[in-house]
Amino acid sequence: MLSILGFMMIVVFMYLIMSKRLSALNALIIIPVIFALIGGFTDLGPMMMKGIETITPTAIMVIFAILYFGILIDAGMFDPLVTRMVKISKGDPLKISVTTAVLSLLVGLDGDGTITYLIVVTALLPLYERLGMNKLILACLPAMSMGIMNVLPWGGPTARVMSIFGYDAMELLGPIIPSIIAGALYVIGLGVFFGLRERKRLGVFGHYTETEGEIAVSMEDIAADQSLKRPKLYWFNIILTLVLIFALVKAVLPLPALFMIGFVIVIVVNYPNLKEQQSRVEAHAGNILTVTSLIFAAGIFAGILEGTEMVDAMASSLVHIIPDFLGPQLPAIVGLTSMPFTFVMANDPYYFGIIPLIAETASGFGIDKLEIAQASLLGQPLHLLSPLVGSVYVLIGLVGVEFREHIKFSLKYAVGTALVMIITAFLFGALSI
Repeated sequence: MLSILGFMMIVVFMYLIMSKRLSALNALIIIPVIFALIGGFTDLGPMMMKGIETITPTAIMVIFAILYFGILIDAGMFDPLVTRMVKISKGDPLKISVTTAVLSLLVGLDGDGTITYLIVVTALLPLYERLGMNKLILACLPAMSMGIMNVLPWGGPTARVMSIFGYDAMELLGPIIPSIIAGALYVIGLGVFFGLRERKRLGVFGHYTETEGEIAVSMEDIAADQSLKRPKLYWFNIILTLVLIFALVKAVLPLPALFMIGFVIVIVVNYPNLKEQQSRVEAHAGNILTVTSLIFAAGIFAGILEGTEMVDAMASSLVHIIPDFLGPQLPAIVGLTSMPFTFVMANDPYYFGIIPLIAETASGFGIDKLEIAQASLLGQPLHLLSPLVGSVYVLIGLVGVEFREHIKFSLKYAVGTALVMIITAFLFGALSI
């Protein structure tokens, strides 16, 4: 009975989200409550609070990570990098293509696709147009880069996985760091491939001639409010970020604590005026509220699923259905199917609805849930092409290409990026086979 109730809850939950009858936030809260009451469970308070308590560290980390990187972008830490790379790459399709890949990966460290697309496309589009380069490259490479950077702890999928399973960021991502690096190298390799192809087609300077003058890229086009920029603090912000990354890797303090300390330092130094500090926090409040409200709602969903023992009943049913010979291959199956699943559905139904079930099923075959959680993240390069992802419309709108053209051009490269990450995870032992 519990198993049937649980599966019905997942189906209803996914249907309501996919059909846009309910938002993910509302569905995560109300659907498990309704089905728990149907199952005769009335003491839901402790279950809900336990779920919320479990994901609180993740929510805190996400809040202050968004604030930290948001302040750095406001202060213009990436602006000199953009300007320098544009200047170096000008006139050579190979350099421009590689610059697109590298810049997308670096700016994408904040985990926000929309901001990454705004900065990268605004900076490089004049070069693509002046040289006559294929603008689909400018749509493809940032999307591939965000598919990799989206796996960082403050990215949506990883935050969801951490909130569901209660893993620490380094515990979850540490073993798949080689996959992230391999994916990034693959994207840079794509930049080389595209650049060589465009150089062969256009020549070193393409349609650009010295008589046309210098291609000016104004940073005013990237950030409207130049009063927020802090160019004199550029190196301070760079060094602080490197120190923070080192502290994260070495686990000097828990991630939430590190980002809280980092945020205080970066906002006080860059914006010492209290009104400016308040203004900067308010500017990023909307993004924070959107993400963290989902995380806390997921805590309720997971808390009820665990507290009612529905998840155990569903996992037990699946263990009996899945053939024994396929059980040990679940990490590989999840890694490969994460590509189409995250393309045809939003992250919420996939990570909140499907992955917890598969993880419980895998544990019945003696497979650590951690492997399933890690495998589920490796299909993200394809997810960033999905029509369900809002930022993809920002990207194609800025570049000026049709959605179908973008998909037709980028799909095979997205699959390649995900396959490289999956294969690397197996080679380095993060996933078993």
